[in-house]
Amino acid sequence: MLRLGILGLGEGRSTISAALQSKKIELKTICDVNEALCKQRAFEFGFDSYTTRYEDMLEDPGIDAIAIYTPDHLHADHVTKALQHDKHVICTKPFIDDLHDAKALLDLQQQTGKKVFVGQSSRFFEPAKRQRRDFEAGEIGELITIESSYHADHRWFLDKKWALEESFKWLYGGLSHPVDFIRWYMPAIEEVMGYGMISPNARKAGLKNEDTMHFIFKAADGRIARVSGVYTSPIQPAYRESGMTTVLRGTDGASQADYHELRYAITDKTGEEKTITWGDSTIKYYFRFEGQSHHAGEYQNYLEYFADSITEGFTAYPDMCEGIGTVALLQAMDKSLQTGQPVKIADILAEYGLPSLGALTSRK
Repeated sequence: MLRLGILGLGEGRSTISAALQSKKIELKTICDVNEALCKQRAFEFGFDSYTTRYEDMLEDPGIDAIAIYTPDHLHADHVTKALQHDKHVICTKPFIDDLHDAKALLDLQQQTGKKVFVGQSSRFFEPAKRQRRDFEAGEIGELITIESSYHADHRWFLDKKWALEESFKWLYGGLSHPVDFIRWYMPAIEEVMGYGMISPNARKAGLKNEDTMHFIFKAADGRIARVSGVYTSPIQPAYRESGMTTVLRGTDGASQADYHELRYAITDKTGEEKTITWGDSTIKYYFRFEGQSHHAGEYQNYLEYFADSITEGFTAYPDMCEGIGTVALLQAMDKSLQTGQPVKIADILAEYGLPSLGALTSRK
């Protein structure tokens, strides 16, 4: 059983639920600098082992792994400290907010031998799991192209003061999900080109960076893919448009996984068309709180997968290398928005003395 400490109790709320309901996880301590939030979570879950000091968890020999859900710019420091204290690490996406600390983190992990897993939770949602299983079984043949999008009416988000700061970018906070799907199926992206804009709604609110973006990726083998993100405009009804969608187009079929609707469709290699939806028990497993703002089922799926990787000795993906590769792709996308030109991922990696994207690629 993996003995876990959780750092950051906003997003970490889902992980608390996941850990407490899992037979493979023992939740030891939760931590946040905001003591009121610690007390709120303790009351909500009937779990009273909390602290406001990260050092308390780091120095606890009874904790095997730290799950990190702090703001992006703190990830590198928090991961570093966990590894230095001989802890395995789960870190929410994006793994780090830029590549300045990437080489030191790779070196540190190699020195400690501890496992680091990036919590790209969307991979562990039921339709995405089914889509991957069908793909690996050859149900759509050889992959030709992939399209992934994240379109959501997040105008409410603009009421948060920090969302209007220069440092906040939907590119990292939103597009990291569909970009991860692209890398999952087409990992060796060589070049990216994209355009973005600040929409009238976002400009009126004072947003500093793009909220509407479209990108084209080119892989080393010549295949292409598309990613799209739109965050401050109205959307269509859910039966017409999912907030997040991934479409695979193969030589013999095609498939589409939708999020949050728990909906999946495939035209398989025999020509049979199937649409699958999941019922109340599955919905309640994934969405345990109000609305769909927290999706603890995905977190439980990946916590248990990570726990298995430790007991069974395999690598849990996305690992640190793959997480850094995805951040490199996001930085290339950012540079393309700024320059209006195609950007090669190898050039971004070279700036930071990092290995090629092939060395930062998932093997599954």
